[in-house]
Amino acid sequence: MKPIRLLILGTALTAGIGAAVMVATARPPESHRAPAMQAKVATDDVLVATKPLLLGAVIQNGDLRWQSWPKANIPPNVVRESTAPRALVEFKGALVRNPVGVGEPVYPDRLVKAGDAGFMAAILPSGMRAVAINIDQQGSTTAGGFILPNDHVDVIHTYRDEEAAKAGVADPMVSETLLRNVKILAIGQNIQERNNQRVVVGSNATLELTPRQAETIILAQRVGQLSLILRSMADNKVLATDPIQRSNAMTIVRYGVPVQIRLR
Repeated sequence: MKPIRLLILGTALTAGIGAAVMVATARPPESHRAPAMQAKVATDDVLVATKPLLLGAVIQNGDLRWQSWPKANIPPNVVRESTAPRALVEFKGALVRNPVGVGEPVYPDRLVKAGDAGFMAAILPSGMRAVAINIDQQGSTTAGGFILPNDHVDVIHTYRDEEAAKAGVADPMVSETLLRNVKILAIGQNIQERNNQRVVVGSNATLELTPRQAETIILAQRVGQLSLILRSMADNKVLATDPIQRSNAMTIVRYGVPVQIRLR
């Protein structure tokens, strides 16, 4: 081989080796690369629904949970653990005022806690009214303290018969069944537990009534005493009676004789 060709070949080989060395020193192998640093995202736990919460549903254990959420993307006004750490406990038993979807953040105004303003209005069926009446805390007008919310009762009206009194009747008091199968919404403000037993607290009962029934109850309470008679659970399917809607008169029994009286 001619010397000039050897020189050219040697020069090319030297240049190739030099380029390979430069590449090897300039770019480390993949296995030795330092991992790229990722910025840590600030998060907070947000209260979300674990299942669809429909209108009127009562929050039970497991219906809500905490879920990590990037702080920059947290919707305003939702329930956050940093500001309401006891929310899971406090919202147990609350009523769903507006539906919440699975995984959807919970807004406080969508749930109504028992005792809060608006709770009673949220549980009332359309067209019904909530009316509070005075009751005897000793139990004489509440079946000895055994009447609780969601029970059904008859309402008895006891009053003084002025005509009988003027006639000289020794006992002019009259009792009549004013309403039947009325639902109890509340006894006092709440039901507490004492020694694992439910205790009724309060001096009034809140009834679920139609507008006409509400008028009757309010008038009757002004001129006598109202008592609640607990009904059997087997009778609760019977429709509540509303005598005022059928007639302005009511038949009662006085001394064994049926007598029709006008309520207005």
